[in-house]
Amino acid sequence: MKGLIRAILVAGLLAGGMASAQELGADDSPQETTAQSADPNVGAVTHLPLPRYVTLKTREGNARRGPSLTHRIDWVFARDGMPLKITAEYGHWRRVEDSEGMGGWMHYALLSGTRSVMITADIADLHTSPSDDAAIVVRAEKDVIARLMQCTPNWCRVRIGDQNGWVSKTEIWGVDPGETVE
Repeated sequence: MKGLIRAILVAGLLAGGMASAQELGADDSPQETTAQSADPNVGAVTHLPLPRYVTLKTREGNARRGPSLTHRIDWVFARDGMPLKITAEYGHWRRVEDSEGMGGWMHYALLSGTRSVMITADIADLHTSPSDDAAIVVRAEKDVIARLMQCTPNWCRVRIGDQNGWVSKTEIWGVDPGETVE
């Protein structure tokens, strides 16, 4: 057994304030979307499925009360690679939530389509194959972030550091039950 992997989830509330365009790192002017999607399960801007999972691609990302720089910051996600769920779209802005339902509007430039998951069990065993009977490769503690590699309906293969293993979907957040990932 390779030992325990530990990580600390950091998030905090701010009383208010505004991010600069430099913090956003891209075109920060929201563009209004006048056409609404006929399907509420598809984003009006990207036409991608809603909800869907993405990751935070910066060390820190501000979640705002509304989809513009004039809205106050309600939450700061402070963990590179953190999985987030997109629940709505407006111009260059995406409404996101974390595993606890906290969130707000973030500029799309802060998000990546690369998938990751967060360990939700106190200790999750990563196995050599998708079976509880398979040998354990590594154990991961709650709130560890893992890169999502592949999923069957009940198991996901993930990477933590240089270790790969299969973890039960019941022990992670960032992938839907029954979802398959190739």
